[in-house]
Amino acid sequence: MAIFPQTRTVVPSPSAPPPPGPSGASPDSTRLPSLRHIGPNWYASVMGTAIVASAGATLPADVPGLRAVCTLVWALSAVLLVAVLTARAGHWLCHRDQAHAHLLDPAVAPFYGCLSMALMAVGGATLTVGGDVVGVQAALVVDVVLFAAGTAVGLAAAVVVPYLMVVRHRPAPGTASPVWLLPLVAPMVSASQGALLVPHVSAGQGREALLLACYAMFGLSLLATLVVLPLVFSRVVHHGPLPLALTPTLFLVLGPLGQSTTAVNQLADVAPGAVGAPYASAFGAFAVLYGVPVMGFALLWLALATAMVVRAVRNGMGFAMTWWAFTFPVGTCVTGAAGLARHTGLDALTWLAVALYVFLVAAWAAAGARTAGGVLSGALTAAPVPPRPATARTR
Repeated sequence: MAIFPQTRTVVPSPSAPPPPGPSGASPDSTRLPSLRHIGPNWYASVMGTAIVASAGATLPADVPGLRAVCTLVWALSAVLLVAVLTARAGHWLCHRDQAHAHLLDPAVAPFYGCLSMALMAVGGATLTVGGDVVGVQAALVVDVVLFAAGTAVGLAAAVVVPYLMVVRHRPAPGTASPVWLLPLVAPMVSASQGALLVPHVSAGQGREALLLACYAMFGLSLLATLVVLPLVFSRVVHHGPLPLALTPTLFLVLGPLGQSTTAVNQLADVAPGAVGAPYASAFGAFAVLYGVPVMGFALLWLALATAMVVRAVRNGMGFAMTWWAFTFPVGTCVTGAAGLARHTGLDALTWLAVALYVFLVAAWAAAGARTAGGVLSGALTAAPVPPRPATARTR
């Protein structure tokens, strides 16, 4: 099963809109044709860029000039968010038939969770480093707006996309994809980003309510992930590796793992000012007791996913928008490791966060450069081309 619109091979569902008429083009396809194939997966580039800024700013290491660089990356993420939001608005206005087809496509619909995460990733980076440019108060206002919008979209996607999968998509057995995690991990991003706003809420009922709401979204996302993750692993074990261009999506599994570790650590940081001493200390202990085992599993999955990507590269894997899966999920592991280093004081976790951040920056630079080249050449905005039959080695 394919994942990104540029490489999709999924057969349209019976409920999809009818094909275009004899002219070969739908009524909307001639308006701004460059926007016709800009799907919700493009928000991944915004997420991947914003996490470079926010993860770098919270890195438990003093690197000269890093914060200034992170501020520039944050500004780029904000520009990208505006650009992709504009392009997606044009897509819905000029290519409504294609937009509806995306919702009815099980390979594309889960990417609506990326809109939520893109909004909150930029909002969190604005509060973390953007305040150096726009001022703390303005950064707070921006973050509140983007957090509220992102959380609303994320909660809606966490319900609507699984609903569509049950009543409209009806995916065949053995076709589970890591992409199915995207709408489910969005509330986990709300949990971690909401922690940044807890200290800015007046002490009392409001602050405690926001803290506990974040923990509720943590639980929502975690339990939903525990339902889907076995399906993904079963698909890989019983049906073999994913198609070459889709192999990077295995890194998406790191998203709920790293983001949940980040969430419990950031929530533990702000718990003492929101709840009483017994619960505040319990939340602090839970951050370590939960985060260390989950980070261990994340490293196991990182090794497995890396091995699968190396195999895919040896067999001829080229660039696709799936490369953005190397960024945001790894970034959540950076912030998760940084949070554990903060709460345990272990140098080993600090070095782990630094090593993962180096990987993140390299992956972001590669994905960003190839994406920019594809946009300028028009290759990434052209109609999808059916993949060639696999002729590569299988070992």
